[in-house]
Amino acid sequence: MTIIWQTTHPIMKPIKNAWQMKAMDANRYATKKTIAQGMLDIALLTANASQLKYILQVGEQHQFYKLMLILISLSIVLQLLVGILFVAIGSLNINKQQDQTAAVILNDVILVVVFIISVVNVIISGFGIEYSSQPLRLLDQHEKTP
Repeated sequence: MTIIWQTTHPIMKPIKNAWQMKAMDANRYATKKTIAQGMLDIALLTANASQLKYILQVGEQHQFYKLMLILISLSIVLQLLVGILFVAIGSLNINKQQDQTAAVILNDVILVVVFIISVVNVIISGFGIEYSSQPLRLLDQHEKTP
């Protein structure tokens, strides 16, 4: 246990924990959490944009072109939806009872959508966008043709 000494009074009294000095602001915590989640969403969105660029460059030569195009597009659309929901939940003040209910519902919706995004991206990774040998072999054959 950390003891913090209070020096504002002539008689120094130990304060048993730091929470007595400053109460935790749940609204500020939730805002920071939302910002951190948004940054992770931007990182995944960037990765999906790179995968989309790759699949469009390779084109229908890729063994799973249509499937990858649909999955990557779905992932990007769902991430944009989550981004909009982050903005909505970030604007709520959870210190108000009315906003707490809305925040809980939005948080649950975001959780489900993020789970779906994760599953979609696992499937995308399973089909190996960058490491698929099929498109590379087709490109090699294309270069040998006069």
